[in-house]
Amino acid sequence: MIPRTVALSGAVLLLVSGCGLFSSRPGPDEVANDFLTRVANGDLDGAAAATDDPAGARELLGRVREVLKPAGLRTTVDQVRSSGESAVAEAEVRYDWDLGHGHSWGYQAGLELRREEDDWKVRWAPSVVHPKLGAQQVLGMVEVKPDPAPVLDREGVPLLSPEVVVSVLLDPREAGDLEAVAGSLAAALSPIDAGITPASVVEGASAVASGQVYQVAALRDADYQTVKPAIYELPGVRFTTQKSLLAPSRTFGSQVLPAVRRFVEEDIAGRSGLRVYTVNATGEEVETLHDVPPQHAEAIRTVLSRSVMTAAEDAVEPVPGAAMLVAVSASTGDLLAVAQNEPADKEGAVALTGQYPPGSTFKVVSAAAALGAGQVTAESPVPCPGRTTIDGRRIVPNDREFDKGTIPLRTAFAVSCNTTFAQLAAGMAPDALTKAADSFGLGVDFGIPAVTTITGSVPPATDVVERAEDGFGQGKVLASPFGMALVAATAASGEVPVPSVLADRETEVDHVPAPPSPAVLEPLRAMMREVVESGSAPQLKPFGDVRGKTGTAQFGDGTNSHGWFIGYRGDVAFATLLLGTNSSGPAVEASARFLGALG
Repeated sequence: MIPRTVALSGAVLLLVSGCGLFSSRPGPDEVANDFLTRVANGDLDGAAAATDDPAGARELLGRVREVLKPAGLRTTVDQVRSSGESAVAEAEVRYDWDLGHGHSWGYQAGLELRREEDDWKVRWAPSVVHPKLGAQQVLGMVEVKPDPAPVLDREGVPLLSPEVVVSVLLDPREAGDLEAVAGSLAAALSPIDAGITPASVVEGASAVASGQVYQVAALRDADYQTVKPAIYELPGVRFTTQKSLLAPSRTFGSQVLPAVRRFVEEDIAGRSGLRVYTVNATGEEVETLHDVPPQHAEAIRTVLSRSVMTAAEDAVEPVPGAAMLVAVSASTGDLLAVAQNEPADKEGAVALTGQYPPGSTFKVVSAAAALGAGQVTAESPVPCPGRTTIDGRRIVPNDREFDKGTIPLRTAFAVSCNTTFAQLAAGMAPDALTKAADSFGLGVDFGIPAVTTITGSVPPATDVVERAEDGFGQGKVLASPFGMALVAATAASGEVPVPSVLADRETEVDHVPAPPSPAVLEPLRAMMREVVESGSAPQLKPFGDVRGKTGTAQFGDGTNSHGWFIGYRGDVAFATLLLGTNSSGPAVEASARFLGALG
């Protein structure tokens, strides 16, 4: 007999010999090719019909597709052999599965074809799918996820580390007395998460679709071990575990670390591996057929500082109301710490984006504007009455209407005379404070990878009364703690630093502001030191060369105020804001705790 070749898709050659050469019926080569083409295309009914056991073939092929969930499949017939008038042929074939996410699995298998009367059929057996797949076996596949890469601080210390997380799941169908189980779960878990109550568990479990389970909590393994004796045997309660990136504590870096994790999720996830194996009729794993280990990602480095963050967290944590502290490197703009206590967390990422009147901390900008315009020098005598009237329309008082008479500007700054700075601002051009604020970073828009920030806004004020109020941080002036930390950093370094969070990602800036002149900064820094030495923040004297400015800022109907302190020591510039304290004293005390913890 003369051998013949048949071209198939994929440029595969078939070698066939035998007397079927001149038959009008499809030969074994054509049947094998048709069968595999239908398998590849997902036509399982058509593929099964090409076998001698359509029901068995359809069931197994369907289960294989269900398990592998292929993104694609390429099948080829390498060759088909038969001889003489034989009713049996053998085919060497290949499967190349695309399992998605860059994973592929290829192998060779063999088909036996038999002629029944005039028609060739694939003799069905599990080995048609894979040579090691036996009778009453199916395939199994599991994704093997790598541990996520840690997120490190500027010193290489972990901020987010892979840890075991235990999910507590409730199947309402198996719970029996749902309310009783919910009560037991809430009693055990509410000390960890106060939001878990009997009512919340019942409501959540009742809302899931039929056959689904409700996730009651996701617990750190250490927390799970403490409650396990109380919940492990509860009816309908199940548990699953996985590795997740966690901060040192549930509240640590609550407004910055989750944002960093979301931003770098793909970078830290690595590439999952997978394993394909055979499973017997009892559900037991028999043999591994394909094993691809996961590829671990490299650690991500931030410019945050775990030690500075810890100091900031500990400084604001004892405050009963909302409190926040932002610290940056004055020389580089690196965001060192973003700390909020639990009451502040309820309001969102307010340390980075909240807009509050900065009160007398804005006198850093007002003083710079006055000094830069040549209005005054640090030694210029200025009036500091207990109250002053602006344009005959607005009475501006000092805190408790203290009256210092006529004093040098540096003293008025140190003791925080509202009346002095209201009068100075009233005599400025409408956009003078706007320009000065810009030179300290207020109003600059930074596109920082991983976090959203708003520095603040200082609109021009054509109305003299409004301008006077702006001069001591009221009026329409608004700023975030992040923005005021940049003000302090600019005073320290001489120009607005460009803030960042991730070590290898650049920040976009909408414009580069002109820096304050050295002739302004030198006396301003001395004035900020006088605030600590003999002014409104003497609590900070024990902590070295601290320079800064206190502030109280009225809000609402003006009967209450927030407390501020902004300042710097060495290269660490920071802003502390406590809401509703009616005094800057608690903000200064929190700042003292922060500096004391830094050492």
